[in-house]
Amino acid sequence: MTSEEERRKGHRHRYRQRVVRGIDDELVNDFDTATRIAGSDRSNITRQLWAWFAGRPGAELPARPEPPVEG
Repeated sequence: MTSEEERRKGHRHRYRQRVVRGIDDELVNDFDTATRIAGSDRSNITRQLWAWFAGRPGAELPARPEPPVEG
């Protein structure tokens, strides 16, 4: 049986989590929908945006998906 410390280590994130405040639920839902349409996820797109904004060499803006057709 594993110790409590070993169990906790198994559930830790590889990278430290960051918190972004002031984003309303509707924007989060729209962003998640857009990332799925783009075949990606929230973390991947956010990393790409941060790298581009910080001017990291080779960083590019992620492609934005076409808006959904309303009808």
